[in-house]
Amino acid sequence: MAQSNKSSGSIALKLGTFGLPILAVLIFVLFSLLLPDTYPTASNLQAILSNQSIPALLALGAMIPIVTAKFDLSMGYALGLSHVTVMYMLVNTKLSWPLVCLIAIVGTSVVGLINGLLVEFAQIDSFIATLGTGSVLYALSGWITGGGRIVPPPQGLPKGFTNTMDAHIFGLPIGAYYIIALVLILVVILEYLPAGRGLYVIGSNPRAAELIGIPKRRYVILAFVSASTITGFAGCLLAAQQQVGNPSIGSEYLLPAFVGALLGSTTIRLGRANALGTLVAVAILAIGVAGIQQLGADFWATPLFNGLTLLAAVGLAGFSARRRLKSGADASRRSLETSTSEKPAQ
Repeated sequence: MAQSNKSSGSIALKLGTFGLPILAVLIFVLFSLLLPDTYPTASNLQAILSNQSIPALLALGAMIPIVTAKFDLSMGYALGLSHVTVMYMLVNTKLSWPLVCLIAIVGTSVVGLINGLLVEFAQIDSFIATLGTGSVLYALSGWITGGGRIVPPPQGLPKGFTNTMDAHIFGLPIGAYYIIALVLILVVILEYLPAGRGLYVIGSNPRAAELIGIPKRRYVILAFVSASTITGFAGCLLAAQQQVGNPSIGSEYLLPAFVGALLGSTTIRLGRANALGTLVAVAILAIGVAGIQQLGADFWATPLFNGLTLLAAVGLAGFSARRRLKSGADASRRSLETSTSEKPAQ
């Protein structure tokens, strides 16, 4: 009986670990059967990779503060500010596009620094602090654009700049390579370096992190700065993709980013945010949204899908965390029962 329970528990654990990737495959197969002429095609795959590269980058960025049990609600507005800043400077100045992008990325990194300082030194809850800074960023975006759109000149934007999103390498959009590179970097940092393990300790038990000498404040601030830096980079790519400055565009990316980051904690590494899980979650959102749109659903179907998925993600994340704790407690109990039932050596 004990062996059977152990076996069923192992199967359940594996199903929980890899259930989301399996679900992604099943959703893809479902839409492929419903839309055999348009969905399972190379052009559709390229479109999905290109359209979802920026939401994927934002989800990976949002994941970093979540590892420390913090949330950055200013990311969508920082994305919008970076986007309109790049467009404004390309249209109204003679600065080179790499310098313009660098200025935008550094500016959003400063926003992350401010968020970290507000959370760690001013002791303001991350929801409130980042919501406040996000509102300020939205106001700055409106001020820069005057409430309107920034339209490029007739000759268009620099070709090198637009190629940062339009280019293809070995048949895949360049946006896919940005995602792969960022996932690899985050996996190495979070899974194999002391800094990553320190971030996980802070997220699970801040007091214990301080007792064992982990510089909690520094790590949390760096988490916010890292998330904002990724957001600034994504804003540059958004400008290259859209080629029109829109001060209100960033907020629509916030919900998918958090859906991906939270849903990702229910797979690969159960109960904790992780890069590979976030990538799988973003894949589910991408193939789901693409399928819904190709089926001809109304415009409100996409936010409905994202909202319901977010609720499911939060519920599954809590369930995964509780199951992991229960699994650890059961293992400890079995170990204790085994040790107490053994007779001392004669």
